[in-house]
Amino acid sequence: MPTVSTSASAFPKVPVLLPEDLRGLRVHLIGVAGSGMSGLAAFLLRRGAAVSGSDARAAPELSRLAAAGAMVTTDQSGRVMPAELDLVVRSAAISDDHPEVVAAQQRGVPVIKYAQMLGLLMARCEGIAISGTHGKSTTTALLTYILKKGGYDPSFVVGANVPQLGGSSGAGDGRFFVAEACEYDRSFFNLRPRRAAILNIEKDHLDCYPSLQVITEAFTQFALGLPAGGVLVVNAQDPCCRQVAAAVAARVETFGLSDHADWHARDLEIESGCYTASFCWRDQVFGRIRLGIPGKHNVENALAAIALARDCGLKWQEIAAGLTEFRGASRRLELRGQAGGVRVLDDYAHHPTEIRVTLAAARERYEPNRLWVIFQPHQHSRTRFLLSEFAESFSLADYVVVPDIYFVRDSERDREAVCAADLVERLRARGCQADYIPSFSAIAERVAAAVRPGDAVLTMGAGDIWMVADELLRRLGGNLSG
Repeated sequence: MPTVSTSASAFPKVPVLLPEDLRGLRVHLIGVAGSGMSGLAAFLLRRGAAVSGSDARAAPELSRLAAAGAMVTTDQSGRVMPAELDLVVRSAAISDDHPEVVAAQQRGVPVIKYAQMLGLLMARCEGIAISGTHGKSTTTALLTYILKKGGYDPSFVVGANVPQLGGSSGAGDGRFFVAEACEYDRSFFNLRPRRAAILNIEKDHLDCYPSLQVITEAFTQFALGLPAGGVLVVNAQDPCCRQVAAAVAARVETFGLSDHADWHARDLEIESGCYTASFCWRDQVFGRIRLGIPGKHNVENALAAIALARDCGLKWQEIAAGLTEFRGASRRLELRGQAGGVRVLDDYAHHPTEIRVTLAAARERYEPNRLWVIFQPHQHSRTRFLLSEFAESFSLADYVVVPDIYFVRDSERDREAVCAADLVERLRARGCQADYIPSFSAIAERVAAAVRPGDAVLTMGAGDIWMVADELLRRLGGNLSG
């Protein structure tokens, strides 16, 4: 059993209060192109705040935010921040000595982290937080879509673009606020939801957690923030989730593919990669439906969303409509386009478990003759700590290409400790055809010359590897699907 603190001091106090009406609030976001930060910026814009932001990279999110009314820049020197500001929000990747953080502090402007701001916004509503090592974005988006279909008009922030939701965030008029709860840097300690899910707990973010035991302790502390009248939905088949569930005062409901779980799925069938199942609460069968998103792992994500939606008051018929119509989030086994009989896909997976389930789903969905994977490792520290697991995760790929590791939140010492060629060496040792090609353009050129009709190419990673998918399509003469 994890040993955790139950004192109020374990939950951080935020040194700022937000006005009830956000209209006119002047907020600057550092690292605004990040998945969560860009969603937060869009949410604030919809609530009438005056939003500015900066990022080190000229990402597409900057253009979208500028079109929505934000003042954005890639100049992070601190010299171009708006003269009048009420609050600065920084992403978890922004250090204390960042020029804009220093400039704000010198001007006496409060600086808080993304998760702290999210917690302040969630506190205004009935919070629903989706946590876990994997599946947070898809489950958050799916639950939000179900609630919207049921007429509840929730506010939400998802760590991915969701076309059916109109983006990665929304400012609704309903009483619910749905958001991802990330364990990195113990960010989710800032959220005090009434309802929460823990989808799974595995080793990750080992740059800030020394062991799986400490990670489990952090999830336990997060779950202890639920009120006694709240509900915690946990994966019945995950031993760490079961440890957490045993420690909390909130009501616990379990989900999984086993009949022993409270919420479970029976009699699974697959067609074109998507699963049909009978969804059940204990001995009661609610109905049999076909999900609109591929992969067996999404049956589990759907069960978590069902459990939370039912606790919010939705009827099964309302839930079923959302489950069948939901088509997923961007960069989740997304078909970017096709040309000459070759499908080009893109996915955000950057952890060994995510890679395994995504490759399985790609095989089931598209049944390619050969599956090419272009994998960009995310962080040197993650690659170093999980190098063996990464090498084992590509068994369903026919050919793997690895560019340089995406450098973020790491130190120079981390960078020197491992490189992409080390992963390729491990892959080859396991009999996998793999190459290290540092240049994106060289990768696109190599793969474009080698693919044949019936093949599928999957770009994969949490960085900017999606650019290779689009470049490959251009070289093949295809059109983007999105």
